[in-house]
Amino acid sequence: MGGWKDRMLAKVFTRFPGLAARWAEGLERDPDRVPWTPARRPLAEATVALVTTGGVHLRDQPPFDMADPEGDPSFREIPVDTSPEALTITHDYYDHTDAEKDLNLVLPVERLREAVAAGAVGALHPVAYSFMGHIDGPHVETLRRKTGPEVAGRLARAGVDYALLVPA
Repeated sequence: MGGWKDRMLAKVFTRFPGLAARWAEGLERDPDRVPWTPARRPLAEATVALVTTGGVHLRDQPPFDMADPEGDPSFREIPVDTSPEALTITHDYYDHTDAEKDLNLVLPVERLREAVAAGAVGALHPVAYSFMGHIDGPHVETLRRKTGPEVAGRLARAGVDYALLVPA
C-alpha cells in the first residue's frame, strides 16, 4: 500500500509543482554546512563523474529498499558504458515515467559523452554512482557519515575533478 501512495504523491507533486515547493519549505536545510570549494582545473581539462539520486541501478544489482519508509542510504556503482537496457529504476518517491523513456534525464551519460567529444569536458569518469533520493530519519546520518563520504573518497582517489549531482 505504501508504494502505491508514494507513487501517487510523486504524480501529484509532478502535476502541481507549487504544492511540491510548499511541502519542501518545511524540510530542514542548513546551507552553512555545505563547504565552498573553488574550481581547480578548467572543465575542458577535467574528469567529471556522474552522481544521481534517481534510484538507477543495473538490473542484476539489488534494488533500493522501497519497503523502508525512511528510504535507503546505500548506493550503486554503474559503469558508464552500460547500455540503458541493462538499467532500471527503483524509486517510488518520484514519477520516473519520463526517465524510463530517456535515462539521460537522471543519468546524463550520453550528454556528458557529447560534451567530452566537443572538448567542453576533459573526460568522463568510468563509474557513475546512484543513490535513492528519498532519505529520512536515521538514514540521513548514515548518508552523511558513511555512504556519502565513501563515494566522495572513491571519486577523490580516482582523481575526479568534478562530480555532477543529478537530482531526481
